[in-house]
Amino acid sequence: MENLTIGQMAKLNHISEQTLRLYDKIGLLSPCRRDESNGYRYYDIRQSAQLDMIQYMKSLGMNLKEIKKQLDCSDMPSIKDILSQRKNQMDHQIKELEYQKRAIDRTVESLERYECSPSDGSIVLEYIPKRQIYYIDSGINFYDYGIATYEKILRELKESLIADKLPQIYFCNAGSILRQDDLVNRLFVSTEVFVFVDKEFVTSEVITTIPPNNYICIYCDGFHKEKEYAIRLLDEIDRKGYRINGDYLCEVISEAPIVEKNERGMFLRLQIPIKYC
Repeated sequence: MENLTIGQMAKLNHISEQTLRLYDKIGLLSPCRRDESNGYRYYDIRQSAQLDMIQYMKSLGMNLKEIKKQLDCSDMPSIKDILSQRKNQMDHQIKELEYQKRAIDRTVESLERYECSPSDGSIVLEYIPKRQIYYIDSGINFYDYGIATYEKILRELKESLIADKLPQIYFCNAGSILRQDDLVNRLFVSTEVFVFVDKEFVTSEVITTIPPNNYICIYCDGFHKEKEYAIRLLDEIDRKGYRINGDYLCEVISEAPIVEKNERGMFLRLQIPIKYC
């Protein structure tokens, strides 16, 4: 037990010989003696106690540099500080993983909605439950401009998301708002852009809630068709005798993972809340 080969020591402790060689190289755990004639390493079984401590510290998330520092100084307050820092790092990593998981869920939901959506130009009545949005007012009416201005406004939205410390998973499928008064008068003035957010991940101070409502919607497969299709919705409201009951939203259902002619491949749901008269 006082002259264990590296293979025997590795087998007894369920680790690899390569790991023991690394520990020796960095001075974390060296063999108790070395045969100068052949270079063989020999370990004492009592060194397993130190090896157990190394493996335990690794299981706490400490890296080899931190473990070596701790074993060299044997300072209890030091290990407490290291573990507190590590816990904070893990909390941050867990939150990032939660954001990433939610981003995947949102993307899958978006693609499934796209697959089940009516075809371009279809007008439908839908009940849409309560939603939360984050929005900014750019001060620029993008109906007066083209896709380049829209992209510029989205840069402002992204900067605002960053400034308000929102997860960047929300910078996707951005939509626009046309307020009710302008909509009723068929004035196409839209300076506000938004993204849908989750109240679990975003503070209530920056959230605006859109109440549940019945909507008349039209589906649209191109950014340049939006105004034309919105007018079709308004005409349909007049024909059916509905009453507009809130702001118009242009929601991006899905963005295709391709870019053609420097433009996004967007599929839109244009929606106006209504009341039946």
